[in-house]
Amino acid sequence: MTENPYLVIGGTGKTGRRVIDRLTDRGLGVRIGSRSGQPAFDWNADPATWAPLLRDVTAAYLTYYPDLAFPGAAESIREFARLAVEAGVRRLVLLSGRGEEEAEVSEQGVRESGAEWTVVRSTWFAQDFNEHFLLPPVLSGVIALPTDVPEPFVDLEDVADVVVAALTEDGHQGRTYELTGPRLVTFAEAAELISAASRRPVRFERVTREECTSRMVADGVPAEEAEGLTDLFARILDGRNAHVTDDVKRVTGHEARDFRDFVRAAAATGVWK
Repeated sequence: MTENPYLVIGGTGKTGRRVIDRLTDRGLGVRIGSRSGQPAFDWNADPATWAPLLRDVTAAYLTYYPDLAFPGAAESIREFARLAVEAGVRRLVLLSGRGEEEAEVSEQGVRESGAEWTVVRSTWFAQDFNEHFLLPPVLSGVIALPTDVPEPFVDLEDVADVVVAALTEDGHQGRTYELTGPRLVTFAEAAELISAASRRPVRFERVTREECTSRMVADGVPAEEAEGLTDLFARILDGRNAHVTDDVKRVTGHEARDFRDFVRAAAATGVWK
């Protein structure tokens, strides 16, 4: 498998770029699937345009933006998996969402593709607070969501380690991994930790779904995406994911990174100033 490039769909994204860094550090060839890549890739494009990206690839990592719970995701994933197998791709690793019923439909498309498959279900990323949609709220001093149940935030470095293992090693085929951090943290507790580490006021505020959406839009999230994310938050932040797993350690051999360690490291970069 080292003679052919590893395809990383979403290679410029939060998990994708970390996966690429690990693969290239091992001297392995990579091909980036993104709208700015060559050849370009877009989930909303004609599937016929995906063929050049799949040429000579034997293993691929799939991420879907903004989330597998969004309309059209399952159909796109199933079609991509079908075309990938036709093109000779033997191994598919899918990033999925923990506790998302719609995401499980997308997972099924990969499982039924005929490829060796691994599903990586992730809980909320710790890096949502410094690299994604929760950064503007942190900078404004108020993290506003419709609910505040405990979440076992997982570090993206751990996610990338698991994905690379599934891509490059045997023994992960037919497995579904649920990735979490080592302990539960509420969003209110997360705000307190970030506030202490960054030495600036940050608090949690519980708001209505409508207010959550409007605040995300004000922070620059496209309206349709903000509405979809708010709906997703309202449904899955109900306690269904309020438990930890040891899948990070089982796959990688090391403990999952604690949210406190993430906060200290992120604060040291100055991102929250």
